[in-house]
This record gives sequence, C-alpha cells and structure tokens, in this order.
Amino acid sequence: MGFGDLKTPAGLKVLNEFLADKSYVEGFVPSQADIAVFDALSGTPSADLCHALRWYNHIKSYQKEKGSLPGVKKPLSQYGPAGVEDTTAAAPAVADEDDDDIDLFGSDEEEDEQTKKIKEERLAAYNAKKLQIACVVEDDKVGTDQLEELITAFEDYVQSMDVAAFNKI
Repeated sequence: MGFGDLKTPAGLKVLNEFLADKSYVEGFVPSQADIAVFDALSGTPSADLCHALRWYNHIKSYQKEKGSLPGVKKPLSQYGPAGVEDTTAAAPAVADEDDDDIDLFGSDEEEDEQTKKIKEERLAAYNAKKLQIACVVEDDKVGTDQLEELITAFEDYVQSMDVAAFNKI
C-alpha cells in the first residue's frame, strides 16, 4: 500500500490515478490523511495530472485549518492503493531515550528568584483587578441566593461570585 515516492513522476502518476474517482485520500471530508500526502509532495503537480492538481489546490485551501482536520496522521505508506510498493525514504529511527529525563509537570525544577518575582507580580496584578462589594442583606426581603443569581446574570462582566463574609440580619 502506498503511492511510492511522491517526489518522482511515477509516484505522482499513482496519486493522480488514485484520485481519479476520489475527492480525498481517505473518506469524504478533508482529513489528516490528505495533509500527510500533501506535505509529502515537493510542489504543485503538473497540469497533465489533472486529478492530483485538483486535489492539491483543494487541500492547499485548508492549510490554515490543517491542525484541526479530523483523523490521525499515519505514515505515508499507510495511504494509497494496495499493491504499490512504498519507495519513500524511511524516517530515521529515533533512539530509545530514558523517560526519566522528561518532567511533564516541572515539579523537580527549583524556582529561581526571577521566576518567583514574576509570579508574585502577576498575582498582585490579578488581585488588584478583583472587585469586592459589601452589602447588608435582610433575609426577610431578599435571599442571598436571589442576590447571587442577579449578580451572576451579568455574564459579560462577572465570571464567578464568592461570599467573603456573611452577616445575617
């Protein structure tokens, strides 16, 4: 399975024949399969390869959204017609590395003075933006739940509401 080397005329011819009755490499919508094949091309197919050229121009229009297209990118040899030998250069093998070197959460790193100072400045700026309202609520006239609903109704301005102190009259 595969198209062969898509940088050669033979590989482009196989792609053109494959796309003669298809709009996409896999399925009925643009996908990561199309992006994988598109990225393997060295340039725009020539005009005599009309199906490949049509597909190329169509997939080129999705370049801004290519990361959000459905599907999972597989190796290029996984796409294309069956029975075609994959002659693309194999990707260099990645040596196994210790996973111990990877710290996903940064827990082992010590914070230096610069990092601490930046963190404190950002927290101070965040706290300076907070709005606090003090009010006295008579429970017989207005319930705190009603007050909270009225305040959070301003969704564009209020993200959340916390009761800092509570005095009941």
